[in-house]
Amino acid sequence: MNSKKPIIFSDLDGTLLDHYSYKSTAADATLQQLQQAKIPVILNTSKTLAELEVIKTELKLDTPFIIENGAAVYIPKNTFDIQPKDTESIGDYWVKSFCLPSKHWLDLLTEHSHDFKQYYRGFSSLSAEELGQITGLDLAQAARAKQRQYGEPIQWLGDKETKKAFISHLVELGANVVHGGRFIHVGGFCDKGQALIWLTEQYREHYNNFSVYTLALGDGENDTPMLDAADIAVQIRSPVHDFPALYRKYQTSQTKLYGPEGWAESIQHLLAEQINAIPEKAQ
Repeated sequence: MNSKKPIIFSDLDGTLLDHYSYKSTAADATLQQLQQAKIPVILNTSKTLAELEVIKTELKLDTPFIIENGAAVYIPKNTFDIQPKDTESIGDYWVKSFCLPSKHWLDLLTEHSHDFKQYYRGFSSLSAEELGQITGLDLAQAARAKQRQYGEPIQWLGDKETKKAFISHLVELGANVVHGGRFIHVGGFCDKGQALIWLTEQYREHYNNFSVYTLALGDGENDTPMLDAADIAVQIRSPVHDFPALYRKYQTSQTKLYGPEGWAESIQHLLAEQINAIPEKAQ
């Protein structure tokens, strides 16, 4: 295992960031060690491009990242020598999109879901102030969270039975419905696992087919495709919900600590040799 190159894929809210404070403090020292060891940390989240551009700067990350539950991969142009196939050049990034844009799903909700309208509120209908009250985000953070490109998160207000009927209705209309930590995400059939698999292949080609292995960390139901797709899966303990069920039963662990504390503990245990070694000079 040690001869292979590790790539880390991580959820944010409730995983690398504390569920309540949105802080990564307990994991900052470990993040720094990973950067020194030149181990890529790929943020794989339901958050938007606008949010990620701020967060990755705060975390001092210059690696690729995955937005909106696997809807698109953003690769800084200095990551690889050659632009990956099937990507488009947008600003400083090469972008691989897996889903239809938000307008498609907003139109679907508006035109075909009248019977359920009183039971939910979508991001697009909320002001930044209202979203901030629901999430604890400040106004600037809430404004960035509203800049969805590929789907529509909704806050469910009804009972469980109506929610079940609503989800079935959306699925019949061709939508994929994913449960996040706080919201239901309505979008296309893309997920964090599909994006992980595609980006891992780009790294494998970049490393000239040198063996790589993936380590994924997440706490929510929307993280399960990523955790199932990775070579090693770590489920981060949540203060607000149980561990979601995984298909896999091998190379899987569950943390005792919550959020970034559990994140750091797992990385320190699983990658102790790599992050404590002096990184080799670039060839």
